[in-house]
Amino acid sequence: MPRTITHQGPSSVPQSLPAAPPPIAPDDQGPLEKPSSLEKGITILASLSAAVQPMGLAELSRRTGLPKTTAYRLLGVLCAKGLAQRVGIDYAIGDRLATLAGPGPRMIPGTRPLVLPHMIRLYERTRQTVNLAVTRGLEIAYVERVYGHDRVSSPSDEVDRAPLHCTASGKVLLAFDHGLNSAFHDRGTLDRMTRRTIVGHAALDRELRMVRRRGVAYSREEFAEGVVCAAAPVFDGDGGVRMAVSVACPSRSAVSGEVTALVKHAAQAISATVVTALSAMTPRPRPDGPPASFL
Repeated sequence: MPRTITHQGPSSVPQSLPAAPPPIAPDDQGPLEKPSSLEKGITILASLSAAVQPMGLAELSRRTGLPKTTAYRLLGVLCAKGLAQRVGIDYAIGDRLATLAGPGPRMIPGTRPLVLPHMIRLYERTRQTVNLAVTRGLEIAYVERVYGHDRVSSPSDEVDRAPLHCTASGKVLLAFDHGLNSAFHDRGTLDRMTRRTIVGHAALDRELRMVRRRGVAYSREEFAEGVVCAAAPVFDGDGGVRMAVSVACPSRSAVSGEVTALVKHAAQAISATVVTALSAMTPRPRPDGPPASFL
């Protein structure tokens, strides 16, 4: 048993030494982040992730319920760590957040030099902006772009992200990826981006059935005013959709049958490239030992 050290004073009352230190107040915990600060930072990241375009400090404060001074201080930390980024005077999700999330749907490593010529050829034949998109959570992420001269600005220009339900590429990915479609249904509300945006799941489902039948999707000023788009799916060797290739035009140009045919042809050519690249990555057994990739 531990001994208690005492001394005899005038009152002969024993006293224990040393006295227990007072509890540390939450504000005295030193440089470590308070749990409340962590929760506030997560709230900010969630709001930025849900936004389809960069948000200003005032709007972010309104959506999160945080004072502007608190939001500004935490944004400084998030930007310094690469989890958020400045876009002009506004804020958006940082590139490092996708990296920390681990390997997600992106362009297949090593295929950029093979895919880009098809995109450039599509640009040369249409003279319009060509996009290559993959899913990133419940959004699309543009992993490659060839900009046309006669392009109209879009909310995705600075962040390279866009919603699924109101973009041609997003509709393609929803139409051919059952798991993604199911998860997107569970999300609930469809955000209205323009007066032409489809905001009902039943109407969107009808649109997606048409996409599966004709092999191409359209967005007619549903994401951004003045922009129309056609997209087609890029498949792998197992028939799974990997990406979507699209052409975006000013609405006055519309999307002609010729442009639609060119988009579908480019998607088929890129699909063949993807299948070849994935086949080359698959380890092949050697008759006299382990797979070649191990040697």
